[in-house]
Amino acid sequence: MKMKTIALAPAVLAAAVLLIAAPASAARGNIGFGFNATDISGFPSGAARLTGGGAYNPGTGFVKSAGGFRCTSNVGQGPLTGCLAGQGVRWDTADVDQVLLPSTTFKCTGAATEPLKTATTDEDTIVLVADFYRAGDGNDESFTAQMIVSADDIAPDIDGIQNVWIQGVGCASAIAHFSS
Repeated sequence: MKMKTIALAPAVLAAAVLLIAAPASAARGNIGFGFNATDISGFPSGAARLTGGGAYNPGTGFVKSAGGFRCTSNVGQGPLTGCLAGQGVRWDTADVDQVLLPSTTFKCTGAATEPLKTATTDEDTIVLVADFYRAGDGNDESFTAQMIVSADDIAPDIDGIQNVWIQGVGCASAIAHFSS
């Protein structure tokens, strides 16, 4: 009986190692992203420029991101209402409970006739809540809004490639890179 126990010990240990290692190897690591969008627009008024990047993990909800931001024309609707042409310095991940969103619905133009679209966070797309800052507001965010950055076209029903969106401002084509 002692010989059988000794003979089974390596098999049991090997099985335990595999069971413990399987979830660890299945866990996805952080995904890095970077982008540059120069003309985000589409809603009745306003436009913005947005650059930046960071890292996120759809499996854990982790996100850390930041970049540059500027309103290039006055925004008159949505969360960035009151951002005037030339205002804006930076953006970063919002300091709220759920900043990496699993998905969101959006429109690029805000028109009643535009179909509502959905963007989902995955290896090539990030949906998040961001704080936007104007000069003079210091570390107090001026605006908080959702944004999307994707390696792919998020609005195939609109001419051209639309792969960046700011809530209440619109969509734009951007240079965007994702890596894991």
